[in-house]
Amino acid sequence: MAVTIDPRPTYFGDRMIVTGSYTAASSVSIELGSILTSIDGVILNPAAVTPHSISITDNNDDGDTVAGVAVADVATFSGTTITVHKAAGAAGNTAAGTFVVIGRR
Repeated sequence: MAVTIDPRPTYFGDRMIVTGSYTAASSVSIELGSILTSIDGVILNPAAVTPHSISITDNNDDGDTVAGVAVADVATFSGTTITVHKAAGAAGNTAAGTFVVIGRR
């Protein structure tokens, strides 16, 4: 897994906006402790979504309907580490993508 941090972050007061990209992998962890002391929020922009079939129960007597939905990878963060989780029900790796982080410097 490769993570690239864009070299020109944006500052406003004691906050910093960091952008970058990551490659597809079975486990994606982005560590920003060298430039941030805490993270306020993360925006994840995966390059692809995963088609996933779900069963929807309706009120008709004809039973369930199977619908296709597309689900995207999601990110969680703790301290200064971001973890990208693959889409629910998806097999294989996460999708590659970009991210935007706002945090304290």
